[in-house]
Amino acid sequence: MLLNLAQWLQSLSPEWGFLRVFQYITFRAVMAALTSLLIGLIAGPAVIRHLAALKIGQPVRGYGMETHLAKSGTPTMGGVLILLSIAISTLLWFDWANRFVWIVLIVTLGFGAIGWVDDWRKVVNKDPEGMRSREKYFWQSMIGLLAAFYLVFSISESSNMRVLDLFVKWVISGFDVNLPPKAGLLVPFFKEISYPLGVFGFMVMTYLVIVGSSNAVNLTDGLDGLAIMPVVMVGSTLGVFAYVTGSSVYAKYLFLPYIPGAGELMIFCAAMSGAGLAFLWFNTHPAQVFMGDVGALALGGALGTIAVIVRQEIVLAIMGGIFVVEALSVMLQVSYFKYTKKKYGEGRRILKMAPLHHHFEKSGWKETQVVVRFWIITMLLCLVGLSTLKLR
Repeated sequence: MLLNLAQWLQSLSPEWGFLRVFQYITFRAVMAALTSLLIGLIAGPAVIRHLAALKIGQPVRGYGMETHLAKSGTPTMGGVLILLSIAISTLLWFDWANRFVWIVLIVTLGFGAIGWVDDWRKVVNKDPEGMRSREKYFWQSMIGLLAAFYLVFSISESSNMRVLDLFVKWVISGFDVNLPPKAGLLVPFFKEISYPLGVFGFMVMTYLVIVGSSNAVNLTDGLDGLAIMPVVMVGSTLGVFAYVTGSSVYAKYLFLPYIPGAGELMIFCAAMSGAGLAFLWFNTHPAQVFMGDVGALALGGALGTIAVIVRQEIVLAIMGGIFVVEALSVMLQVSYFKYTKKKYGEGRRILKMAPLHHHFEKSGWKETQVVVRFWIITMLLCLVGLSTLKLR
């Protein structure tokens, strides 16, 4: 919005020429981060008081960690603060004509709505489980598939009209259209290696990345500050990839696919980082507020969608290694428990408790130790992800 306003003022008089700075994505990204950070810090106390007044307190599962029982009643649904900060800041600073930012915003707010319903049921119904898994997965799948269906054509074309033309061509051809190499699965550390996926393959991969990222971040959000800081680090790194991918010069030099318009995603990534840091101010141990599913599902969905657009799905898995391991720990624990219960009549466990961060707590690590060490690991993984820009 501010970009359009600056352009309009420049057209009125040369005295407004200094507003040309708004044309630079880097400037608007910095301002988006500052805006979301200030919104979060200023509005945070009021939001927490409002949540507390509504008695929107976090219920603790009976089979959870004993040390977490003291957290029962801490205001949850703090993810609303994150989403408001991201949405306001992004709408202020990004180019409204950019279709990629809109689709990321829609996915983020859509997953946030699912999380809001889930959190609300936990609070109103006093049910620690919230929305049932089947129902939650259905709505996640709907949003993920719609996003995948749009992105499979928009990645290949530079405008919405050309996207529509490609879709029509795909239908007329009997659902058989060859996508350009940039729509394939890119392998990091290698020059120009791209595995063709086809339309359906791209859609399946995109769906899995978006929905998988959303649930992985949600599973990680179990300790004070554990999920939000890795989201900030991974999101910031994806912002660098977005800037490079959206530049024809940098993309060519670094052997990355050029995606026109992807650079504007740096604005969203910056806003997400600023909002995350503001939330961490209140979420650090001992937390004054929890983000809840409304924040975790939304942020995970945003990371997955951005990674698909900038063609860095594998790099996302590397940088978000903590999210991946946390999700795998739950899957393995549940699968092994069911298998051993069926075979031996008694369920057995691989870990002392899942997700993985609870296993380390059960092993004697303090909560802050688990959180900070997971942050350090994420920072190292993000550096590995950044190295893929040049090491090819």
